[in-house]
Amino acid sequence: MSISEPSQAMRSASGQMITVRNLGLQPYQRVASRMATLIDRPVKTGEHAIADEIWLLQHEPVYTQGTACTQSVLQASTIPVVKSDRGGQITYHGPGQLVVYPLLTLRRYRLTVKSLVNLLEQAVIDLLAELGLDAQRRDGAPGVYVADEKIAQLGLRIRRGRSYHGLSLNVAMDLTPFDNIDPCGFTGLRVTQLRELLPPNEVDFDLLSELLLTQLLRRL
Repeated sequence: MSISEPSQAMRSASGQMITVRNLGLQPYQRVASRMATLIDRPVKTGEHAIADEIWLLQHEPVYTQGTACTQSVLQASTIPVVKSDRGGQITYHGPGQLVVYPLLTLRRYRLTVKSLVNLLEQAVIDLLAELGLDAQRRDGAPGVYVADEKIAQLGLRIRRGRSYHGLSLNVAMDLTPFDNIDPCGFTGLRVTQLRELLPPNEVDFDLLSELLLTQLLRRL
């Protein structure tokens, strides 16, 4: 993956130009390294300002452990376990899960860490409402839930006033690997996905990516 990946410039509701990249299926560590490199670039102003970015992608199968994580997989597995500098506990990423990484300069949008978390969760909640699903957030347990089952995970890091990592929405994936962890550190937490909640003809990964991106840009 390089900065030459196909991209498009899109304008947010506040008038900021954001570079949107659709990266397809990617190894986790390669993307994490590229994010860190991008975040460490100097933030310039005026005509030399570097645009913020939103990355849309899927990951090859991987368990990631956040900075607060004290747990690993419950049973031996062929799926790699990777330490991440994002917040949170342990989670799973794999094909069929929509991953969104907002690489944002928070002051441009008058955002705090808390308001960014709220923005990301609300974007997913409103997307699911468009699809006829009633979703909620939970105090003390970042992410989005349908009934008592988690459908979207959230883990961020802020460095030099910029965000990276982000959210993942379970769309049409193999959920079995979640059985081998306590998702996000909660024993017995059940997970779900859009494929289990919607008619098959409504689960269009590319369309859902566009709809979620639209929800995010409305709030930035």
